Amino acid sequence: MALRTACKMAISALALTALGACGGGFGSPATERPAQYTNANNPNNIETNSENTIWSIFNRGSKDTKISVNKYLWSASLEVLNFLPVQSVDPFTGVIVTGYGTPPGGGRAYRATVLIDDPALDARSLNVALQSSGGRPVAKATSRAVEDAILSRAREMRISDSKF
Repeated sequence: MALRTACKMAISALALTALGACGGGFGSPATERPAQYTNANNPNNIETNSENTIWSIFNRGSKDTKISVNKYLWSASLEVLNFLPVQSVDPFTGVIVTGYGTPPGGGRAYRATVLIDDPALDARSLNVALQSSGGRPVAKATSRAVEDAILSRAREMRISDSKF
């Protein structure tokens, strides 16, 4: 029985010694941490950033979900380009990608990529890139006509909303 107790105490002492050796000495040159981990001005440092706590997992508020897309430009783009099949839509980044389609009364197939990158109802908020079926960009006049049609329809939608 005494031998068993002595073995347990020896194993416990050995485990505590091994655990204590893992800590190392603070401030010694061999164990100093690189500046990127100890710099308090580094906002990406998990240890010094006051916003990173155990509870910040549950407080992922509206920082990541800011929507900066004008709803009238978004709806008008989908309405004006409704003859094109929609391939992907991302309302958070304001990107609409369509496949090839032929406009009513036209013979050439087009595809469009629309980017709405500002909440303002403004021409600078709308970027439209059109391609013909050969993969070549279309004439500037055609692209301008599509942008004007989208902007006109967006303004009409805004005016009709303000009447209510």
